[in-house]
Formats: sequence, structure tokens, C-alpha cells
Amino acid sequence: MYLPASMAFEDLKQRVRPDWRDTLKGILERARSLGPQAVLAFDLDSTLFDNRPRQARILREYGEAQALALLSACEPRHWDTGWDMRAAMRACGMPDAEVEQRYADARAFWQERFFTSAYCVSDEAIEGAAAFTQAVAATSAQVVYLTGRHEAMREGTVACLARCGMVTPPGADGRVHLIMKPTLAENDDAFKRDAHARLGRMGIVVAAFDNEPTHANDYRHRFPEATVIHLATDHSGRAVELMEGIVSVPHFSMEDVTHRA
Repeated sequence: MYLPASMAFEDLKQRVRPDWRDTLKGILERARSLGPQAVLAFDLDSTLFDNRPRQARILREYGEAQALALLSACEPRHWDTGWDMRAAMRACGMPDAEVEQRYADARAFWQERFFTSAYCVSDEAIEGAAAFTQAVAATSAQVVYLTGRHEAMREGTVACLARCGMVTPPGADGRVHLIMKPTLAENDDAFKRDAHARLGRMGIVVAAFDNEPTHANDYRHRFPEATVIHLATDHSGRAVELMEGIVSVPHFSMEDVTHRA
């Protein structure tokens, strides 16, 4: 099944197969059978973490700094359409003309804050993410957080993992790892591809989880025997199609409620 990356989240959500929870259960079963040899890799942003609270906090603080009442009331729901700050500003009620006038300044304000430990602590867990990472750790498998975040964000990232109830590095017997870019300047795609070799040396890669179609495809290329999971949350919007065999899921909750995808 191929999913155009340019699809809106609601379109992607419609493509999630009804049996996606069975795939997650199968991953846990295989991890349990392999124990410490098993390696499961997780992206963080828009995979385990919902970044909308961080986004809303920054835009809210910008509004407060500029005495813009509409933006100072920004909430996570105003970012439901994705990472487009203009769309979020409009969702807060700002007229189009003022959005265009303010955008460059607001973007610079955002850039100074988003990629920092002080702000990433505002993220919240994707539904079921905490319980799933705990279940993976209970199999004795290795949990690897492989993220495009850079080392300067390590402190805030670990603090947020802990606050949200996820397993934190180094974990029991050192089986929880956090692999980050050395600096912000490194390209995310190239960094993650290079990190695949490290994953392969750690054991048998059972599964990999990422919201970016490009990164999911890279996992599929490098580890064809692994189960690759695409989180149908949001993504960069690049026109990349998911490869055959990649499974899309809306979240990690194993609870089967009929009104959910």
C-alpha cells in the first residue's frame, strides 16, 4: 500500500487498516521471543510525542511579548492542521493580512525556542505511547530512541520521557538508548541513515517507528525483515510515498474502541 506524503492527516487516517493493533501485538510477541537480542527503534517528535503543546506555548509567548491577544490565547488545538505556523495563527483568529505581516518575526521567535531543552519539556505523549514503551521494555528488548533532536536537547528530552511515563535511558541493564544528532546543523535524513549501522550492531531490529515517510522508507530499505510502523500523525509534507509493507497506525493504544480508527 502506498500513501502520498502530501495527504492531510485525516486522509492518512482513513488508510489505517482495521487490524493495525494486531501488528503492534505481533511486534511485542517477537520482541519477547528474542529478549535482549531484539532492538526496537522509535522516533520522538510526532511519533511518541505530540509537539502541539510546545508549538502553542511558543506562539502564546510570542503573542504575550507583542501584546497580541489572539495569539496569547493560542492552544494546542490551533496546531491541528500540522506544522504550518501561518495556519495556526489564522486558527487563533488573526486576519490573513496580519498573519503575513507578523509571520517572519513570529518564525524567528519560534526558531530560537523550539529546538531547546527548555521548551521540549512541554510535549505530551501520543496516546498509548507510554504503555507501549513500557511493554517493550518488559520483554527485555532494547529500546532505542533515534531522533533528529540534537544533543543540546538531551536534558529536556529525558525529563519529558520521564514525565510522560516512558522508559528512560539507560533503563534496566542499560537497555534503553537515546541517539541524537551531535548538533542542530546535521541533516536529519543523513543522520538517521548513518545511525542504522549502529542499530544493526546492537542486535536484531524487530521494528522501527517513525512519522516521516522518508525515514520509514529508509528503515524498510535497511531492515527488510523488520516491521516498519508509520505514525499517521503529521509530517514535513514532502511528496514521498510509503513503501509497500509499511503499516500505518494512528497511535499506540491497544484498547479497541469502536469509534477509533
